[in-house]
Amino acid sequence: MEFTVIDYSIFALLLVLSSAIGLFYALTGNRQRTVQEFLLANRNMSFLPVALSLLATFQSAVAILGVPAEIYRFGTEYWFLGCSYFLGLLIPAHIFIPVFYRLRITSTYEYLELRFNKTVRVFGTVTFIFQMVIYMGVVLYAPALALNAVTGFDLWSAVLTIGLVCTLYTTLGGLKAVIWTDVFQTLVMFAGQLAVIVVGAQRVGGMARVWHLAEQEGKISGIDLDPDPFERYTFWTLAMGGVFMMLSLYGVNQAQVQRYLSARSEWEAKLSCYAVFPCQQIVLCLSCLTGLVMFVYDREHPLTPAQRPSSSDQLVLYFVMDVLRDLPGLPGLFVACLFSGSLSTISSAFNSLATVTMEDLVRPCCPGLSESRATLLSKLLALGYGLLCLGMAYMSSMLGPVLQAAISIFGMVGGPLLGLFCLGMFFPCANATGAVVGLLAGLAMAFWVGIGSLLQSMGSAREPSLPNGTVLPITGNLTTVLATTLLTPTLAPQRPTGLQKFYNLSYMWYSAHNSTTVIVVGLLVSLLTGPTPAAAVDPRTIYPVLPRLLCCLPRKYRQKLCCGVAFPDQDGDCTDTVTKSNGVPNGLVPPGSGRREEEEEGQGYICMAGAPVCAVQETSF
Repeated sequence: MEFTVIDYSIFALLLVLSSAIGLFYALTGNRQRTVQEFLLANRNMSFLPVALSLLATFQSAVAILGVPAEIYRFGTEYWFLGCSYFLGLLIPAHIFIPVFYRLRITSTYEYLELRFNKTVRVFGTVTFIFQMVIYMGVVLYAPALALNAVTGFDLWSAVLTIGLVCTLYTTLGGLKAVIWTDVFQTLVMFAGQLAVIVVGAQRVGGMARVWHLAEQEGKISGIDLDPDPFERYTFWTLAMGGVFMMLSLYGVNQAQVQRYLSARSEWEAKLSCYAVFPCQQIVLCLSCLTGLVMFVYDREHPLTPAQRPSSSDQLVLYFVMDVLRDLPGLPGLFVACLFSGSLSTISSAFNSLATVTMEDLVRPCCPGLSESRATLLSKLLALGYGLLCLGMAYMSSMLGPVLQAAISIFGMVGGPLLGLFCLGMFFPCANATGAVVGLLAGLAMAFWVGIGSLLQSMGSAREPSLPNGTVLPITGNLTTVLATTLLTPTLAPQRPTGLQKFYNLSYMWYSAHNSTTVIVVGLLVSLLTGPTPAAAVDPRTIYPVLPRLLCCLPRKYRQKLCCGVAFPDQDGDCTDTVTKSNGVPNGLVPPGSGRREEEEEGQGYICMAGAPVCAVQETSF
């Protein structure tokens, strides 16, 4: 199907408005003259735009293509992933956001230096950069390739246009422009998906008939309480494994934490996390309904074998182009919806990469960098990562079947990073050596299981992958999407055993499995090498999760779980260990006191003389 002038106009309007938002924030206000304004929007955002930006960041174009095709093929069992959103957003709101926000950091990985040492911070930063650089080229190239295969839309025109427009408004407008373009693009995504559902349902007799026919065909799934972790989808796999997946996204990922930190207050940051919950449920419902409508429409208007898409990521596009073929403008709206997903995720990648590079690698090496030069360098970093994204998109086009492995890397890294932050935040005894060894062990486990699963699925596939053909997974948000590539579904004649069965672990448990590996190995190594002394732990970097979960224990046992660390204002958990002076907890500086406070511009945290708990350890590992 060829696009009309109206379709191209709607698509162009998306790009023009996105660029205009970036130019507006580049030319108004303080014109992005400080690092705080460029990277954190001056910490002055309200909760609603932050919430919509949180939603858009990982609602990628791959997800828009993926979830409906998952429902089309496997039924509505995937819908139970929505059960994981409750804990997956409640825990960040009450644990991760308070810790990060009160430290006044800019990069998430500053926390690792405060909690452990500079070595752990660098390991975490490099892991994140590797993860995002691999991902951002793929998430730009893959939807463009699918669109080109179905509509004839020029491949490299789409890639270059999206990449350059995204680089433009991210470099000029900073995080504030990224957040407000995310808001606009979220509305476009909702409009595009809603148009497809309404028109598609009307073509097959209404939504009630869609549901009835889908139920007759066995696509409406009940609750499967099978606890087997090797089953692709069960209630426990989605509701519990999904919690860890959500925590890796909304708890510790730099792109999301940066948005929390841009809120004007801690309460606004928490409120943005609460507001994401209904938005995520709406997105999940729209995607699932699209899949059901697509299934019923395909039964009543079947494609010939020659028209069948060569890969699953093209299913939605074939359906959309067939349903909307005689409605000028609507195909263009859906393409705008699709590339809004790309723009929102890629711009978030640019901005977060510029932030961690500036705060974790450049500033520590150049402590005397002036504010104006730091801001200029931040903009140049965003520009550089934008150009690198185009280079990665070109490399993705040359990877062929290995493209699937490249996409999988993103999903394999999220779990170990979650485990690293949980190790530091929940276990005061963990030391820097344990953190580094645990992270490396978690990454090794993730790549072992992930690549083993990928090779096994490729070996058992009935049809070989086509050159440059993306065999993209069919899942929900970004990390799910990228992790699912490790388990491309095939119909095996017999159940695997031994190591092969281990490789068939449901991808929904990957984050839980890998983060648990980091925590267990990290604790063991910490105990063997000597736990961190209580006096060397900054209590602001710890959340006493064990004393609070085991609140029924006597006070003396809860205090032992605190490992001797003094926690001010912890509702009686460990307050007996806090030494107070004039009613002020030890290590905290009362207003107007004579203690020296030095807050470095852009560093985010405060170094206080006389407060040893805030000293950053420089122990070797």
